[in-house]
Amino acid sequence: ALALGGSTYKLPFGHRGVNHPVRVESDGRVQITSQNHGFAVEEASLTRCGAELTHRHLNDGSVAGFRLPGRPVFAVQHHPEASPGPHDAASLFDEFVASVRAHQHAQRRAASSVR
Repeated sequence: ALALGGSTYKLPFGHRGVNHPVRVESDGRVQITSQNHGFAVEEASLTRCGAELTHRHLNDGSVAGFRLPGRPVFAVQHHPEASPGPHDAASLFDEFVASVRAHQHAQRRAASSVR
């Protein structure tokens, strides 16, 4: 968020633990996540930098994830690699791999059109 021009603030109580509920805004699913941080992204700053909210922390309503529409950029503020519960956040890795493959495909297509 900071790299896009967004801003952050210090949480009154850090998010620390393996059982933090996060809602996926696109479909309302709730994921149980592992978190360990003391700052959060200021939600209003996402709009200013063209990003959109994708995940919300259900305990305090703070931003837990965002994406930059039209770009292969997304972020979450939890640890999907920690695999809490039934691999709740595994789809993030699938989305990342798909994004990398799409970029590679576009690069190859652009390179072949130059020849």
